[in-house]
Amino acid sequence: MTTEDLAVARVCKEYPTASDPLRVLNEISFSLGRGESLAITGPSGIGKSTLLHILGTLDCPTSGTVRLLGEDPFALSDAGQARFRSKHIGFIFQDHHLLPQLNVMENTLLPALTLGSSTREHFDRASELLEAVGLSDRLSHLPSELSGGERERVAVARSMLLRPTLILADEPTGNLDPQNARKIGQLLLELQRRENTLLVVVTHSSELASQMSRQLPLMKAD
Repeated sequence: MTTEDLAVARVCKEYPTASDPLRVLNEISFSLGRGESLAITGPSGIGKSTLLHILGTLDCPTSGTVRLLGEDPFALSDAGQARFRSKHIGFIFQDHHLLPQLNVMENTLLPALTLGSSTREHFDRASELLEAVGLSDRLSHLPSELSGGERERVAVARSMLLRPTLILADEPTGNLDPQNARKIGQLLLELQRRENTLLVVVTHSSELASQMSRQLPLMKAD
């Protein structure tokens, strides 16, 4: 892989208002290579999650380009973008977004189920990941039977099921106590290095940000 597996160039995001457009992101540029990690930091409301959503093709930039493995996902159709997301991007959210009616194994398999079906290979991969995050004895438990740290560990395992190129984590330790936050941060980095993925984390935690190989502090757009 090149040193620019993820290349972001002069990305801007504006929202229409009754008067002038509201610019949230102003010419954001950076690049990452496999195995690298990036912390996006800055105060609330500065556009951190907006940038993460653009990287995940959940939102589109007003201008600028995003290329992952040389491909511009915003040049694809909606269906093409959905396939691109499923193949290349794994998401970890602050509130974990586990389905309450599904157990640990079923929640981990969700990315495969969205493609139509899960295979024995997916099941074996889920089992391997759940063992790696220390939940091999909790496979049949529902989210309501897990602690906050355990639910976030399921979310980490789920994000890596399909071997994505890019992991996007939005405040993955934001709802956890300091001890569990530290454990999740360490676990996320250990798995990211083992899987040789790109990792981009939005965080208010200076401790978590300091563990990333690079940091991108966002400033108020002019």
